[in-house]
Amino acid sequence: MEGTSLAEVWQDVFQVQSAPPPWLVIAMGVVALAVVLVRGPWRIARNVVTIAHEGGHALVAVLSGRTLTGIRLHSDTSGVTVSRGRPDGIGMILTVAVGYITPSLVGLFGILLLLDNRITALLWLSIVILAAMLLLIRNVYGVVSVVGTGAVVFLVSWFTPADVQAGFAYLFIWFLLFAGVRPVFELQAQRRRQPSPQSDADQLDRLTGVPGTVWVFFFGLVNVAVVALGVWLLLF
Repeated sequence: MEGTSLAEVWQDVFQVQSAPPPWLVIAMGVVALAVVLVRGPWRIARNVVTIAHEGGHALVAVLSGRTLTGIRLHSDTSGVTVSRGRPDGIGMILTVAVGYITPSLVGLFGILLLLDNRITALLWLSIVILAAMLLLIRNVYGVVSVVGTGAVVFLVSWFTPADVQAGFAYLFIWFLLFAGVRPVFELQAQRRRQPSPQSDADQLDRLTGVPGTVWVFFFGLVNVAVVALGVWLLLF
């Protein structure tokens, strides 16, 4: 980023960049898919999915009129968002239901910015969201995770040339798009191996009377549909 004054930075952030070559878009998609499928990289990158997941809970909690208490992110890539309000009702149902579909939906929103070639704007919007979320984090690991993610995005957006920014942005969005699917399979595997009444699906079971397995299927269906739409938008 070349701007030094606030006005120049603002202009740089919202200017339209040149569209990257198709091979770069495809290559970043392949890399992102590999990160999701390979255990080692996935174990690290899954922290980003947890941030998006808990961020979705937090946003809908606020929009539905609940009082947000805080967010905790854990080293095992789990997380919890605590809010106060009615223990049932549509607000609580939506708050719990949105977590597993948020990463894919964020990826889809990012695609809309990329298709308009607003690459730097996408990166800086991510930084702003992470900064807002940081105010809600209530544990040390969560702070490290959010600050670390934000620092990587900032360094790329500030110090790298446009083609590197484009590659990173497409990698980031491809990853969110694909990464929404794997946690749904992990959720169902965990429910079979070690049932927990605190999982999102089982909370929704108690709130709605609809079996948790149906909710897992719903999460998976939404995320797969979003992936299909995202692939079509980016490649066709």
